[in-house]
Amino acid sequence: MRTVLVIDDNPAVGTALDLLFGLRDIRVLTAQSPQQGLDLLAREDIGLVLQDMNFTADTTSGQEGVALFRAIRARHPDLPIILLTAWTHLDIAVDLAKAGAADYLAKPWDDQKLLASVENLLELGASTREVSRLHEQRRRVVRELEARYDLRGLVFASEPMTRVVELACHVARADVPVLIVGPNGAGKEKIAEIVQANSAVKAGAFVTLNCGALPTELIEAELFGADAGAYTGANKMREGKFEAADGGTLFLDEIGNLPPAGQMKLLRVLETGRFERLGSNRERQVRVRVISATNADLPAMIRDGRFREDLYYRLNTIQIAIPPLGERRDDVLPLARHFLADNPLGAGKRLGEDAERALLAHPWPGNVRELRNTLQRAALLARGDSIAAADLGLPSAPAAAAAAPVAGAEEPDRAAIEAAIERAGGVLAQAAGELGLSRQALYRRLDRLGIKRD
Repeated sequence: MRTVLVIDDNPAVGTALDLLFGLRDIRVLTAQSPQQGLDLLAREDIGLVLQDMNFTADTTSGQEGVALFRAIRARHPDLPIILLTAWTHLDIAVDLAKAGAADYLAKPWDDQKLLASVENLLELGASTREVSRLHEQRRRVVRELEARYDLRGLVFASEPMTRVVELACHVARADVPVLIVGPNGAGKEKIAEIVQANSAVKAGAFVTLNCGALPTELIEAELFGADAGAYTGANKMREGKFEAADGGTLFLDEIGNLPPAGQMKLLRVLETGRFERLGSNRERQVRVRVISATNADLPAMIRDGRFREDLYYRLNTIQIAIPPLGERRDDVLPLARHFLADNPLGAGKRLGEDAERALLAHPWPGNVRELRNTLQRAALLARGDSIAAADLGLPSAPAAAAAAPVAGAEEPDRAAIEAAIERAGGVLAQAAGELGLSRQALYRRLDRLGIKRD
């Protein structure tokens, strides 16, 4: 049951609020001193606190309430607190609002306004606790993965990336080809390293070949090697990647760029483990775990006749799909902090709040690679210890930083706000969520536009 704690030295206040909230099935606990309130908070599951600002007779300064507020905030940083007082001190109200007070109401209060505020805060608090629970659950899964597997220093926090890592670790010991798909810069090679590091051949070599970085005529020589004189300029024998990776793992990046002749020979090696160097008739035998990666649409290439269907299914025994960074926002700030700490120029520097908002608002078309480069540039350009949004050099960074942390969000006008509140039945937390605003941001807009909260 939803529970509210009322801390007020006047018993009549607790009685009145018990009657008022009882109509909404809200349980009320009362305390007549700050210490009693803190004791109840330590024992009970409280969703919201309404506290007086003065407890000693003939005291009106509000300092007792300030001390209580700070004590509650220190012990329960996320607990919403509404301040109640018969003595209005605007400067104190402003200071405590900056420190996180949810509302500040004068006695006697307006029942409907108080009910609306309490309902909104309890609903928001329940949502916040659920989000916190899910985040903690995800952090626990990440810690378990880090304890059981070698994750090669991968930094991640989002649910989509957690699923990717779980799958990579699960299939690592199976001696089957793995195909990793995803956009450029999303981290495909890092996932390949995790598969190799947790495989049965982790002690073997990890050899990489970017199939898109070599001329077509050299691909086969790179894969299978070549004897001296096999082609113009081949003055001596060269070892191919398959030979170098014997007993280990071969990572073939940009596999979609492999030419048809190379595709046919690769298929044979995958099926038999046998191949010949260019210019040689002697067959060689290797045992290699093959991991391939691509940002290309291989099924479409098959339909166009540019990629062999039998090779696709041979490579695609297990497929691991990495989402773009824009679809895993929970990874952005942990990665940004990691890149900043990992950069000698970023030593001692931190991200300012406006920079964090700008990072979350940016769509990251270049994925993790773009994020890393952005933090390297910011570490170089920032003049002080705090990195601001302007230091990031992102398109429209000032506008993004001023907006809510939702990509593409627009500033809602009066009509949009009123319509959202009406659709939400007056529940401001729900209306704020629909508008892409925090509750406090919605309050500020209501006050600025002269819209009554109740």
